[in-house]
Amino acid sequence: MRNAGRMVALLALFMGAGLIGAGASSRSADETPKPPTAVREGLASYYARSLDGKRTASGVPFDNDGLVAAHPTYPFGTLVRVTNLRNRRSVTVRVVDRGPTRAVRRKGVIIDLSRAAADALGFLKAGRTRVRLEVVD
Repeated sequence: MRNAGRMVALLALFMGAGLIGAGASSRSADETPKPPTAVREGLASYYARSLDGKRTASGVPFDNDGLVAAHPTYPFGTLVRVTNLRNRRSVTVRVVDRGPTRAVRRKGVIIDLSRAAADALGFLKAGRTRVRLEVVD
């Protein structure tokens, strides 16, 4: 019975926050959600060479020589400007995959980049760097 009370409380909380309710069902099935516009900061890492050519979550083959990235929530195709906060270099990448994994996100990694994007940002040797993410309209 305690669990039922907790479920009702959580449901009320989500409904009050607008996460569940009338707004959720009014969107058509083919409408894609808009990506968040807030600027985010955290760590970036890059894909291993062995993943080049493998199929991504969006269905396209991963191209380590392209300017592409994996993000856990941004819709596929979203353009994101990534700025290395150590050297101020920037690059715009397209989200084609999901990631980084939850375990890696717990360590502060917010985006996985292709090797070409990491090279453009100047952190191949370091493996990770602090970045700022901004969604490009």
